[in-house]
Amino acid sequence: MIGIISVVSFLLASGASADRTFTVTNNCDYTVWPGMFTNLQVGTAVPDQANGWEQAAGATVSFTVPDNWTSGRIWGRTECDFTTVQGPTSCATGGCNGGLVCDASTGTGVPPATVAEWTLSGAQDLDYYDVSVVDGFNVPVAVTVSDTSCSTASCPADLNSDCPADLQVLDSSGAVVGCNSACNANLDGDQADSANCCTGSHDTAATCPPSGVTDYDFFKDACPDSYVYAYDESSGTALWTCPDSASPDYTLTFCP
Repeated sequence: MIGIISVVSFLLASGASADRTFTVTNNCDYTVWPGMFTNLQVGTAVPDQANGWEQAAGATVSFTVPDNWTSGRIWGRTECDFTTVQGPTSCATGGCNGGLVCDASTGTGVPPATVAEWTLSGAQDLDYYDVSVVDGFNVPVAVTVSDTSCSTASCPADLNSDCPADLQVLDSSGAVVGCNSACNANLDGDQADSANCCTGSHDTAATCPPSGVTDYDFFKDACPDSYVYAYDESSGTALWTCPDSASPDYTLTFCP
């Protein structure tokens, strides 16, 4: 599921003044392979960074992003090995079509993955951003803004350690490396008509309240400033905005 950024991204505003600097920092004690994707059906502006790269523990990477980047996302991939397979199964979590460099058209990333999302210079002269666990969790993430008056979006807790048994994703050694959403785990048995997925007869905010989403409180209590399910905007701590007038820069930190 592409996050709520896709809902607001079609309303683009004009007048933003400069490209942005995005910084990705890996504070984890293990290598992360960031993936990046732009929904080219919504916007054509793309960052000047490849759609995937290897980032060692402690490393920082900075790159330029157009000020009208629309429906963009960055996430972490874990336990990757591209020596024999170039595709979604190259990584224990978050793998994408294309291998190391995610395919520009189809490389959105395989759940579970903690995803940071942006639409810059959107409606009402605002940047929109969030950290989403709508598709589950794999790596703690925080998004901070150079304009310190703007909020931090984050899921800073390691949810893998306490993930409910029916949501756990294991690697080849049996270690828990990801925590699925109830939707991805298909806990109610029908993803086409699901209270967990907000689909079918549950496809509106009124018919898909958080109280009907299995394990909503597990994710939201641990990561209150993240997007937990499709209609989580009602929480007031899911989708964040920042005025685009100052062309703020963004830092994404793994294991903040």
